Amino acid sequence: MDVWQLQDAKNKFSSLVDKVVREGAPQMVTRHGKPAVVVIPVEDYTPNTKKKKNDFVSFLMRMPSVETDGEDLFGRLDSPARDTGL
Repeated sequence: MDVWQLQDAKNKFSSLVDKVVREGAPQMVTRHGKPAVVVIPVEDYTPNTKKKKNDFVSFLMRMPSVETDGEDLFGRLDSPARDTGL
């Protein structure tokens, strides 16, 4: 896999795409010296169609149960409430 700096990839984008199409090899683009994206042939692209539901009900369903093996995960403190002085 070849590595392109972002500035070079922008200036030579057609060359980058031609190389991906011609060789079928992914090309990595870096930003500030760190990997940022990979350009791949369309044949290798498989969209993630099984996205997790990200709604409130799903969030609540992922919460741990109140009791696990007899241990209360969300127990109350035994100390008395503090005096507010009102």
